[in-house]
Amino acid sequence: MDIDYAIRKDEPPVITVTSIQDAISLYEKWERSNRLSVMFIKTKICASIRSSVDKHTNNVKELIKAIDEQFATFDKALASTLIMQFSSMRITETNRVRDYIMRMSDMAAQLKDLEVTISDSFLVHFILYTLPNQYDPFIVSRWSINELMSMCVQEEGR
Repeated sequence: MDIDYAIRKDEPPVITVTSIQDAISLYEKWERSNRLSVMFIKTKICASIRSSVDKHTNNVKELIKAIDEQFATFDKALASTLIMQFSSMRITETNRVRDYIMRMSDMAAQLKDLEVTISDSFLVHFILYTLPNQYDPFIVSRWSINELMSMCVQEEGR
């Protein structure tokens, strides 16, 4: 059906009186694809962002760009929230060490997806310094995240 044609191809020259049939057919194909794509996207996006991108009703590429800009702001806010959670997270007596390390590692992975990179070395050191004093002997060693989790789980078992 070639519905995504307007997304993949730039808008062809507008039809004029002197346009040849091939140019007319190409423009009509693009225009149909553009109209269907805009209509489909608008039915699928949530109402909270629909109103802010409503002015981009004529061109599917402009609509997609406007939606991307809405999510760029969201990503920055999400990254800030994750950084705050990451830096304030501490293990509690009810948490198991493995769960705590996995949550910290998961947050670091989410931040990496948002282009906030936390090195594995920093992650290991940060986790070690937030663990209770019984894990202090591990601080002098160099561990990967998996080795750290293994050693901490053994220590927790003792």
